[in-house]
Amino acid sequence: MRAIPVIVGYALRESLRRRVFVVVLVLTVLFLGLYGWGTAEAFEDVDEFVGEGTDLFVDAQELAGATLFGLAMFATLFLGTVLAVFLTLGVVRGDAERGLLQPLVVRPVGRSTLLLARFLAAATVCAAYVLAVYGASMVITRATGGWWPDRFLAPGLGLAAGVAVIAALSLLGSVFLTSTANGIAVFMIVGAGLVGGLLGQVGEALQSSTLESVGTYMSWALPFEALYQDGLSAITADTEGLTKVIVELGPFGGAQDASPLLWLWAAGYVSLLALAAGAGFARRDL
Repeated sequence: MRAIPVIVGYALRESLRRRVFVVVLVLTVLFLGLYGWGTAEAFEDVDEFVGEGTDLFVDAQELAGATLFGLAMFATLFLGTVLAVFLTLGVVRGDAERGLLQPLVVRPVGRSTLLLARFLAAATVCAAYVLAVYGASMVITRATGGWWPDRFLAPGLGLAAGVAVIAALSLLGSVFLTSTANGIAVFMIVGAGLVGGLLGQVGEALQSSTLESVGTYMSWALPFEALYQDGLSAITADTEGLTKVIVELGPFGGAQDASPLLWLWAAGYVSLLALAAGAGFARRDL
């Protein structure tokens, strides 16, 4: 276990060498700049945003703030996914093909220690990054429109945990797939999860048990989607009436309270992915 901090440091230095953080930083600055400009414009025209004659039934400020901040959460999830994929897509097969793994997996380090260290490095960096972007988006929303989410910490932690799950999926994929194929696969899985959540919300609105079942199954099969939905729900936990109904439709996947077992299942899910990655890595020739 003493080797874990060394490997974590190696992973971070390798990411810096490949300019992973530079790419993500540029995307983040662009997003926050556009988000600040967009929210300022939206809150200036908040009455038009809702529509005339609806102010008796809908809290315009709440609707605008929750919708914009929900979009910020989606963008944060996407940017966190980009970072997680960049940090893990070539951990096993990519590094093995470049001849970087052989010196690292000899005793006493071992393959399982390498996987654990690389996951901890990716999950820690991604969680810190997601929380930072989430916090910056919240401050921008407050500064431009005077709106705060009903819950501050839970949505951010949900996003951070969701990105950690995505990092684990990408790490598993790196055992079996080339870097390019793994990156494509992970982004497609994330897209499938978001679409599944949206189908579940559509099914609930249309009272379609089939679509609701699809959304439920996708949320448990890909728990990052359930964590994201739960975070969206938490930002308007105290909102009531028609405003609550409209906001719960949410951007790109809807908002829905999660089961109390979600966090336990997410931890178990990551453990299952780790076992699968370890088993696949143990059988792989370097």
